Amino acid sequence: MRKEVDISGITVTLDATGNDIVRDVGFELGRGEVMGVVGESGSGKSTLALALLGFARKGATITGGRVVVDGVDLLALPERDLRRMRGAKVAYVPQDPATALNPSLNLATQLTEGLRLPKREALSRVRTLLDTVRLPSDDAFLNRRPRQLSGGQQQRVAIAMAIAAGPRLIVLDEPTTGLDVSTQAHVLQLVRDLCRDHDMAAIYVSHDLAVVADVADHVTVMYGGEVVESGSNHGVLAHAAHPYTRALLGAVPSPTHRHHLVAIPGHAPGPNESRHGCVFAPRCDHATAECTTTRPHLAPSPAGTLARCLRMDEMAWAPRDLPPTNDSHVTSDHIAFSVAGLNAGHGGKQVLFDVSFGVARGECLAVVGESGSGKTTMSRCLVGLHEEQHGTLTFEDRPIPATAGQRTKQTRREIQYIFQNPYGSLNRHRSVEDSLAVPLQHHFGTTKREARQRVRAALERVEIPARFAGHYPAELSGGQRQRVAIARALVCEPKLLICDEVTSALDVSVQAAVVELLRSLLGDGLSIIFVTHDLAVVRSIADSVVVLSQGQVVESGTTDSVLTNPSHHYTRSLMAATLEVHAAT
Repeated sequence: MRKEVDISGITVTLDATGNDIVRDVGFELGRGEVMGVVGESGSGKSTLALALLGFARKGATITGGRVVVDGVDLLALPERDLRRMRGAKVAYVPQDPATALNPSLNLATQLTEGLRLPKREALSRVRTLLDTVRLPSDDAFLNRRPRQLSGGQQQRVAIAMAIAAGPRLIVLDEPTTGLDVSTQAHVLQLVRDLCRDHDMAAIYVSHDLAVVADVADHVTVMYGGEVVESGSNHGVLAHAAHPYTRALLGAVPSPTHRHHLVAIPGHAPGPNESRHGCVFAPRCDHATAECTTTRPHLAPSPAGTLARCLRMDEMAWAPRDLPPTNDSHVTSDHIAFSVAGLNAGHGGKQVLFDVSFGVARGECLAVVGESGSGKTTMSRCLVGLHEEQHGTLTFEDRPIPATAGQRTKQTRREIQYIFQNPYGSLNRHRSVEDSLAVPLQHHFGTTKREARQRVRAALERVEIPARFAGHYPAELSGGQRQRVAIARALVCEPKLLICDEVTSALDVSVQAAVVELLRSLLGDGLSIIFVTHDLAVVRSIADSVVVLSQGQVVESGTTDSVLTNPSHHYTRSLMAATLEVHAAT
């Protein structure tokens, strides 16, 4: 029986060096089936996703392979014919819907411009598409511009644009990264429904194994541009035979039980690094001398998957032990920071209502809720970056002003804030060392020599090699940037750290490293307010939880009590929407 999608031998090569950044990737999909493609940043996932549409980034070329969709080999077509097939046979949904939507055009214009239909028929088709993706289809909604939509609505519009011409394959590149759990659940259900109702195959690219476990029928694990394991959803995630797949699973947090997250040591190979033997061998705890010289083939494993590992017979049935949590820090009874009766708004519209809570010295307090619940507004109030607020803020037993400009220099130093976006939180014109030296000189008046020593000590604390001190943000990965941002906060010797969604865009391994780093800081007496929508991460790090809904605290208590036995229906709905990888142990 012919498969709807038959992909084989996809190879993408750097023009300058001749090195392959994606090598010999292939799989098949039937109608209505979803393939999940997982791996860390740098594994080749997005390069593969674009290659399926016949695209390669600047400086690279697709040098081999076939992408057969509904009997047509897209890569064998002339460029003109290939352009016509994009949309008709294969469509693409990017991670950031803002890159797919024109901010200056209304939705009606953007959704109809690709349809070769009379205006009335095109609008009718668009209304049907919006109904399909569960969005309003009235004129008022069609006249909106992208900035007037939420992130989840923007993503659904991007999906509607992708399916407008009735493609047989849709490629989704990290479409739910950064979305809250409820919105993510809606998007995932939409993908499943579209595939089932339209007999359409989908390739879902993600670093989130819990998302892939929920949406995919089959899973392909990539590392270093190669497929290292593939098979059914259950086969790969419950009985992984490759050490890399097992290492990824060990880094995934659980919303139902607490365990230490184990980051994968080292880093993924760069495109210019020479490779001999197994591509994962330099980071593998199970590698032998043979692994460093012999490149394994993708072959059937005892667990029923295909794995590229010389030792897969031993690995397939070995238990995957999750190290238990061993929180050595002791939370003090002393309240380090408290907020009472906090009300805040934007442009006269109130968005926070009588918010009150306290965080003890050495405690991690998580603030959770959906997008729009008021989490970020609240965190900006606490650090003094939001002016339209009133309430009582108490820090180290003394009231502090609402805005940072009115606070003492010591208070500003002792309350530090880490922003969500690791790409925008560092000055791109300053080296890592300069970024960390500025607060040292401002708060402590350190000399250049003293600053250099303290910068290197801070980088070592967040596991960034000292040689990176001279690097600029553009030369760092997202995880490295986030750790540098944490180091910049730590050089100020804070007593309270406010973290706003600091792990939402990170790979599971990098997320594990950041979570374990923050957990270790609690033992030094540092207090942390951890703002997030990810309840699995909350279970891993937080001692207590505050749940925000529509700007109000609807539930609070210890992490175990709130997440195990939530009393408010809103908290229960968040837990129900939180995904988990149920892997065999």
